[in-house]
Amino acid sequence: MGFPAGFWWGTAASSTQCEGSAPASDWRRYEERSVYPPSGDGNGFATRYAEDFTLYAQHGLTHHRLSIEWARIEPEEGRRDRAAIEHYRAMLTAARDAGIAPWVCLHHFTLPGWFTEIGAGAFRDNHARSYHWARHVAFCAETFGDLVFGWKPINEPFAYAAASYLLGEYPPRRTDPDQMLDAYRGILLAQRDAWRELRGGGPVATVHNLSPLFPADASLPSEHNTRVVDELMWQVWIRADRDGVLALPGRPPEEVADLRECCDLVGFSYYSANAVTRELSFVPYPSGTRVGPLGYAPWSEGLGLVLRCLQRELPGRPLLVCEHGIGTDDDAWRCEVLGASLGHVSDAIIDGVDVRGFFHWTGVDNYEWLHGYDMPFGAFTRDREPRASATLLATYAAGPR
Repeated sequence: MGFPAGFWWGTAASSTQCEGSAPASDWRRYEERSVYPPSGDGNGFATRYAEDFTLYAQHGLTHHRLSIEWARIEPEEGRRDRAAIEHYRAMLTAARDAGIAPWVCLHHFTLPGWFTEIGAGAFRDNHARSYHWARHVAFCAETFGDLVFGWKPINEPFAYAAASYLLGEYPPRRTDPDQMLDAYRGILLAQRDAWRELRGGGPVATVHNLSPLFPADASLPSEHNTRVVDELMWQVWIRADRDGVLALPGRPPEEVADLRECCDLVGFSYYSANAVTRELSFVPYPSGTRVGPLGYAPWSEGLGLVLRCLQRELPGRPLLVCEHGIGTDDDAWRCEVLGASLGHVSDAIIDGVDVRGFFHWTGVDNYEWLHGYDMPFGAFTRDREPRASATLLATYAAGPR
């Protein structure tokens, strides 16, 4: 296998999913209206984090991405919760003590309710983003930076903008294309704002959600729609990173020079490829491939395609697989997909693609947003029992013998 010494093997999770939603968060508001399944205390990570870190380290998964939930440490504008801050410092300290290098995410889909009410709302509002968000990032850098190995400040900018402002799935549950573009623009600028505060204090990575895209059929509408989705999912942020140009569909390009390379590592999540229909919906790709309970077909070859596309579009940039996994009760299938995917990562490294690490989503089974606790993604059960997939990851992390 082509994994070099020092390759980062890890797991990834988010605060809402493993600690439960924060009382002051926008997500909790919708839980209380029974729009979303109750998250409770997540998978218990808030009290069992030291146990979990030891478990990960025992399996060679010595890097872990967690999120520091903004709504916990600043539940009201300008009022910070000292107990929550000390809780996160204790968590990061326990990670270090267990031999885990912690990576911190500062926005994983959920936000303080008060931040969403400023002006146009959250990242759509220039003042909210450039003042409140930037101030929050600077505070986290100063307060937690001595305990953090690396930063992944924003999780999946396009997925957040689309789910929150186009598909109506995540708060604030809008279905407005213009608001989606506003949010996408704002969150890409928020990534730049975070880079300004965090650079030089440990590696900073993006987490873009990426899928190879194919027309579902040979019709002109299907081909057109595939280009539309490709522009949003791929080209907008690539152009920003490579050229310092923010060009959203139907809007004049903006020259934003410091958007260029505003990260140390180009990180991404990958779960499947997608075929785009003439009705502008996704269907599983390749056709005939086994489809999981979330409706997509895990396809390991697609991970190799993503890596090689990024190498081609952003030559010389180091890459990081920030999330890859499969929601299923069939752990044998998870192992099959995982082994094939790691084979494609290895092949890419051998061919000269600069891949620095692989983070499995997730460590311990957790809350899966719209699906509650019925969608296991973990290498470990909620009872902290290792699955065969945990043993497989440990074998890769141990390297050749």
